[in-house]
Amino acid sequence: MSKRIVLAIILALVVSSCEKKPGGQTIAVVNNEEITAADLNTELSNSNASAADASKDARSQALERLIARRLLAQQAKSDGLDKSPQFLNQLRRTTDDLLINMLISRQANTQQVPSAAEIAKFEASRPGVFAKREVWTLDQLVYPLPKDATVTAKIAAAKSLDEVAQALTGAGIQFTRATKQFDSAMLPPNLYAQLSNLAPGEPFIAPGPDKAVASVITARQAAPFSPDQQRQLALSQIRREQINQIVGQRVKELKAKAKIQYGSGFAPPKS
Repeated sequence: MSKRIVLAIILALVVSSCEKKPGGQTIAVVNNEEITAADLNTELSNSNASAADASKDARSQALERLIARRLLAQQAKSDGLDKSPQFLNQLRRTTDDLLINMLISRQANTQQVPSAAEIAKFEASRPGVFAKREVWTLDQLVYPLPKDATVTAKIAAAKSLDEVAQALTGAGIQFTRATKQFDSAMLPPNLYAQLSNLAPGEPFIAPGPDKAVASVITARQAAPFSPDQQRQLALSQIRREQINQIVGQRVKELKAKAKIQYGSGFAPPKS
């Protein structure tokens, strides 16, 4: 047998050994890239379907979505998009977010479930969310932020929405009227305490980057949660606060040990 024939046989064996085929945990191969059972289960989970309960049709449709996504990703790589600065920046951000979420989940899972007394204390500290939750009807004026401080002062001193409208009209500022339903559970406890104690008809101002909204509460409707809903919401908010505390403390500790160098003009202001 000539060396040329032997070499051809060896190359054929190498190629065939590198060619991937479905089998075991590999449920499909797309241009020699594997799609695994774990990939399919993740796809089903992301579509709110249980891997164990999914029908044959649902699993088939999920697999076809995976194949389509893999083909499009392969085409994007073929076009060189995976080497672009935009892709690399987004990849770094996505990787960071995934790692951070996994770190937070691992640490959050070590937290103890709050006791009934702790839950009751938490609920009592947030009456606008729990015991005194209401849906407010708001009459509103939406207007661009005045550039004249005198006009801003007049609006702040207004005792009614009509007085706000008069101040805006006198300054030649156009505004639009609106009516909105608002859930008091959306407010932080300190802001709920301020707004819920306003005199009837007294406006409050919510400024934004370029516009402001003046509102008056014209109606209040009690909207209590059921006991089960209230407990689940309290547990969810307690857990969120625990996570925020964990993250804040962890970042503080890491910063204290890290070597951080800022470019000129990018350092945070000194406290």
